[in-house]
Amino acid sequence: EVVEDTVTWRPYEGLPAVVARHDGAYVHEPDWYRSFLYAAERDRGLDDTEDLATPGWFRWTLGGDRATLVLATAPPRAFSALRAAEHRRRTSFATPLDRAADAYLVDRGGGRTVVAGYPWFTDWGRDTFLAMRGLCLATGRRDEARSILLEWAGAVSEGMLPNRFPDRGEAPEYNSVDASLWYAVAVHETGADEPRLREAVDAILEGYARGTRHGIGADADGLLRAGEPGVQLTWMDAKVGDRVITPRIGKPVEVNALWINALRIGGPRWKELHDRALASFTERFWNEARGCLFDVVDPEDAAFRPNQVLAVGGLPFPVLEGERARRVVDAVEERLWTPVGLRSLAPGEPGYAPRYRGGVAERDGAYHQGTVWPWLLGPFVEAWVRVRGGGARARKQARRRFLEPLLGHLDAAG
Repeated sequence: EVVEDTVTWRPYEGLPAVVARHDGAYVHEPDWYRSFLYAAERDRGLDDTEDLATPGWFRWTLGGDRATLVLATAPPRAFSALRAAEHRRRTSFATPLDRAADAYLVDRGGGRTVVAGYPWFTDWGRDTFLAMRGLCLATGRRDEARSILLEWAGAVSEGMLPNRFPDRGEAPEYNSVDASLWYAVAVHETGADEPRLREAVDAILEGYARGTRHGIGADADGLLRAGEPGVQLTWMDAKVGDRVITPRIGKPVEVNALWINALRIGGPRWKELHDRALASFTERFWNEARGCLFDVVDPEDAAFRPNQVLAVGGLPFPVLEGERARRVVDAVEERLWTPVGLRSLAPGEPGYAPRYRGGVAERDGAYHQGTVWPWLLGPFVEAWVRVRGGGARARKQARRRFLEPLLGHLDAAG
């Protein structure tokens, strides 16, 4: 359908139309390409062949001051309003990274939320609260952070937040041990002091202290246990069929660093449990033989992973300090650091996968078994600076050594 400057087409019955508004010229020239092969999908073991269709061409004579094409699922607003809004966005965010990150903040109902990943994911609990500090707090958008937290506050159940926000008619999936704890950290760092947010944090602590789904609960030593066979609860959550690749059943190190932080954030009511958990953490997690922290205790898992760095950096309150903290950070730098993130498992460890490639099972099997994750650089850099006194010199060194290579990589990949 062509009406003045708007072209609408409906590729599939029952799905929203694609609406294009333009200031060029539309030429109707439909073509159909049969059995188009996607080589990357073929290499990854996914559906790799389908037909492609194009309704026609949009043409502009370049050289003027503007060429605009707007794609939407409903008739978009006038060009002048859209261009003004985009101009404000581009001038508000100084770098391409800022502007790209801004696209992940979206509306949900009457509030706001964070999209976990285009094109596959909507809003996921863990991802939302991990990303909020960069997307909202570092950019000064505390009102948006507050709106996101309020949107999620009503989803607390038995102390847990869903791994994925439930859309209309969907049953929530409560299979994340750390999403709720990251929520408490986000509330604290946002500085929003509202009854609904305080009640949500208290409900999380009550549920975890009492015990909740999937074996999650506080033990007599104050530490948080979690896990049962066949369920992946931590951020290392890859699963192939019925096999959890990185089960980490017991008391994972970063989960307990989060738990101790959440208890402190909870205030005086939780002080006794906080102090008990902190003393137990100091006693139970240190692995003197390797000069680092166990990845899991009860039972002990000495695999060298990046999760331990969250005991030193990346959270409001470090749970490991002094000489041991320095040893952990130095070991992580030596064995896990790369210019674009930290490895999820050290080379030489049992199960280490040096490449992320192949079909679905092969890639999921490598996802947390060596694959490098950029988000871990945040906690690592903060820990690296912290164990060096936190001064201007250490920050300058860290910026040059760890951040500049990652930012440079954005020009080549994404």
